[in-house]
Amino acid sequence: MTPAFNFPVKIRIVDYNVNSAVLDICIALAVCKDFKMEDKLVSKEEFENIDNGLLVRAPAKINLSLLIAGKRPDGYHEIKTMMAKVDWYDELLFENSSEKGIELVCKGPRWAPEGQDNLVYKACELLSKHSAIQPSVKVTLHKNIPAGTGLGSASSDAAAALKGLNRFLNLGMRRPQLLEMAAELGSDVPFFIDGPIAYCTGRGEKIENIQTKFDFSALLILPDVSVSTKVVYEKYEHENKLFDNLNAKINQFIEKKRIDLLSLLCANMLEKACFQLYERLGDLKRKIELLGLGPLCLSGSGSALYFIIQKESLIEAGKYQSMLKNKFGCESMLVNNNSW
Repeated sequence: MTPAFNFPVKIRIVDYNVNSAVLDICIALAVCKDFKMEDKLVSKEEFENIDNGLLVRAPAKINLSLLIAGKRPDGYHEIKTMMAKVDWYDELLFENSSEKGIELVCKGPRWAPEGQDNLVYKACELLSKHSAIQPSVKVTLHKNIPAGTGLGSASSDAAAALKGLNRFLNLGMRRPQLLEMAAELGSDVPFFIDGPIAYCTGRGEKIENIQTKFDFSALLILPDVSVSTKVVYEKYEHENKLFDNLNAKINQFIEKKRIDLLSLLCANMLEKACFQLYERLGDLKRKIELLGLGPLCLSGSGSALYFIIQKESLIEAGKYQSMLKNKFGCESMLVNNNSW
């Protein structure tokens, strides 16, 4: 028997990584009168002062579109991509150290390279060089976002390190200076200096911030596959006709400020090369779509897949999370567009 309530029921889900029992409760409540399920996570700020330290959040991103215009004389590929930050974060804690130099500590559920091999360390070192200082700082990276997924976690960490250290030590570096340093560190890093949504060209370092508001929720699927961006680009074979066709459509959507329609194209010209190299990933995508969830989009060079969710489908998406875990062993989570 369905329970009857004489008062409005409102639930805010603050952590979408919930178990199936909690989801069942939410679904049951959804049939109750006046139930309203809010589709936004509780917003988290980019910077947060903690005791004598500074916590900086580094969001993941998804590629709403990714086109390859061709290979450049310098060996890089010319790209055109619409990127959007989502509200899933790595975290960097900056604290004073009793010793000169940069100390990097990596923690959390995901792997990250230690010491000078980590982009966080390189970003702090680069900023110190440009500022002509020798800092005494400890940086603790709490790694939540997996590498090799196309979610930009290392690039986001690097941008957070630049912005965080600049703020923590009151260095006064301006946005153009941070963007210049970000481009030295990697093609995706400049995007994370700005955002939350931008059209990126060149190697990815040329940023055009998009003023059109695009609020969305997405089911993010995390296969147990780590993809090498370098290898995917090496495998890529250019298709001029496909590029021209997709580029024309995407330009029209941008002109009309219809980022929602752009996202529905699931245009990613790296997908073919990725699935040729990682056949299991392509098979997984097809099997999930056969269940009725899709079309699924590939983020970056992979391996993360995502599906943009309409507001009325949030509860249904929660049901799919349990199915993905039980049938395919896939982690998944519901995310929203980031506000900064």
